Amino acid sequence: MQVAGLSDRFSAGGCARKPMNLPVALTLLRIFIVPLLVALLLTKGKNMDLWAVAVFLVAAGTDLLDGYLARKRSQVTTLGILLDPIADKLLISAAFISMVELHMVPAWMVVIIVGREFAVSGLREIASAEGFALEASELGKTKMVMQVIAVVVIVLGQRYSLLHLWGRILLWLVLLFALASAVQYFRHFWRNLPGAPKAARRREVLRALEEERRGKDVGAQ
Repeated sequence: MQVAGLSDRFSAGGCARKPMNLPVALTLLRIFIVPLLVALLLTKGKNMDLWAVAVFLVAAGTDLLDGYLARKRSQVTTLGILLDPIADKLLISAAFISMVELHMVPAWMVVIIVGREFAVSGLREIASAEGFALEASELGKTKMVMQVIAVVVIVLGQRYSLLHLWGRILLWLVLLFALASAVQYFRHFWRNLPGAPKAARRREVLRALEEERRGKDVGAQ
């Protein structure tokens, strides 16, 4: 899907002229919840973990609700499209990094999970500059759901020992889905790169090889 086409449709529908609406407000709420979530996770006290889980689930719920309302009310805006993935990444990254501080999860796994988020964001920026968009894949959506479940189970696993093993299993599943979806995004990105630059690079490589071959022929003579 071309970025220009998206912009034209938003403008034609009047969405671009009214960037602030309920779906966008819910997305902003998710961003503002992040510091509260970190504070609750890192604060020791009675039932603070339960409060952290409750706040995290509310924030994750806004992710489902803002998309549903945006489509139902035809309130899809450029601001919402830009902010939604940022809000998701901030929420998940904050939760996992806080759990590293609390020694709930291995740091190396979180580095891979969070690094994947930055890598995909970078791809989206490059894709936008090249004139096309990287749509959210089913693997990516599944990964997000798995992340939410994993965070909840791992945090509650510190209180309920029966959930501890499930938390570890879910963390490995999150890691696998993160890597698989990253590969999918990279493949989609490469396949949708404009053909002209590829052809130009190919011609440059062939020209360099031809010049090198001619140089060798001259030297042999």
